[in-house]
Amino acid sequence: MSRRFRPFASVRARATVAATVVVALALVAAGAAVLLSLRSSLVDQADAQADSAARKVASDLAFGVSYDRLDLSDDDKPVRVLNEDGRVVAHTEDLERLSGEPVKDVRPEPKATPTRTPERSEEPEDSDAEDAEDAEDADDADDAAEEKEDKKEEKEDAAEKAGGSDDGSDDDSLKPSEIDDDTETTERSATVDGETDDYRFAAVRVNTESKGELTVEAGASLTAEQNAVTTALTAMLIGFPLLLAVIAAVTWLVTRRALRPVDAIRGEMAAITASEDLARRVPEPDTHDEIARLARTTNETLAALQTSVERQRRFVADASHELRSPIASLRTQLEVGAAHPELLDVAGAVEDTVRLQELAADLLLLARLDAGEKPGQGRVELAALTREELSQRPADRIPVTTKLESVEVAGSRGQLARVLGNLVTNAQRHARSRITVTARADGAWAVLEVADDGSGVPPAERERIFERFVRLDDARGRDEGGAGLGLAIARDVAARHGGTLTVDEASGGGARFTLRLPQAS
Repeated sequence: MSRRFRPFASVRARATVAATVVVALALVAAGAAVLLSLRSSLVDQADAQADSAARKVASDLAFGVSYDRLDLSDDDKPVRVLNEDGRVVAHTEDLERLSGEPVKDVRPEPKATPTRTPERSEEPEDSDAEDAEDAEDADDADDAAEEKEDKKEEKEDAAEKAGGSDDGSDDDSLKPSEIDDDTETTERSATVDGETDDYRFAAVRVNTESKGELTVEAGASLTAEQNAVTTALTAMLIGFPLLLAVIAAVTWLVTRRALRPVDAIRGEMAAITASEDLARRVPEPDTHDEIARLARTTNETLAALQTSVERQRRFVADASHELRSPIASLRTQLEVGAAHPELLDVAGAVEDTVRLQELAADLLLLARLDAGEKPGQGRVELAALTREELSQRPADRIPVTTKLESVEVAGSRGQLARVLGNLVTNAQRHARSRITVTARADGAWAVLEVADDGSGVPPAERERIFERFVRLDDARGRDEGGAGLGLAIARDVAARHGGTLTVDEASGGGARFTLRLPQAS
């Protein structure tokens, strides 16, 4: 697959996928929280209903209501009552199974039958049979009573071993007609009238005077909870994909609309690259967002690039023009000297050669500065540099006066010497009788000033003179005026050293060039 048609190569596709994934995770987390909260709330509601039903039956038992008179007709809440032995003594009529086990039929507690004195009757055989049945019932009652007494003694022994009181009563035993405040809740399945469902059962203990301690278990169906959770889950499974589809579509459309200016900028940049027309500009949207700032920055970059290219073209044209004159003059002199040796102007040829050498050096230095060459990190003492540079200029027509203080800067000694030399050379061309060089400290700055008493520089031209190949006195001869690169080189060197070079009017008239550089730390 080509790079252009990769499905996730575009910002729009990545933004859509990212937004959809984030929303999907948020929806899943929110949906899970809603389902858990819903189920917890419904389960708590079922527990409350089961507890209420159990305590209602326990209250009836505490007041002495018999098993057969208990109100257990609510099929939605199955109820059963267990005695101390764990045997079911009463339950809802339709309750068939509980946790998979069948609910045993309710069997009444066996009661002792009083012994009656046999009486003679008209039918002796029947009387004997009744006496036998009564004796058998009495034996059964005695056996049941003995069994109950044995179990009671076992419980008392167990209580004593567990640290109970001497009389066998438990710490958590209930008083007669008292209902336990604690409720034990469990979740179990139950079959009521042939239908098996999940229930929440609440178990409550109650102490009755006639029946002893009983446990009432009442259940509340979880069908409503399960239906509600299932309905909510189904709605989420249907709604979430639809919502994610809507979010993905909206994100895709919004992102496409937001990136439309970017496509326009990209298309215009491609056209500018193809045509190499730096005068063209990318469209700027009317918004105030990042894309609008990108468009403005792009146009500013194009403008700077156009200015740089035009400057480079002018530089090449001016350099070619400036080089043509000394080369043509030198060639003419050499050709004349070759034909007529007695007419060869050796001094003129040397002067043209020197001028050509200086121009080539200036052009090479400008090329290095334009390429971003950084100055050295050496320490330069401006007073010593000034004395050394001026001592190498014995042929100046006007002597230079100095006022020097010791001040150090960081940078290239050769480039700073070139700046001082260019400023002094410029002053020599325009001064009438006086040139002053001053070096001093001004706070965190080192200041080097070169002033003359010439005609000065008009305020309107004080920035233009620092442009390359600019000469204000066009009537002046080329041999006297130079190529117009000295001041441009001086300002570029100052900028590379983190300083500035400006010109204003000197105190006694004329021009004063001020070089400000940060002092060496």
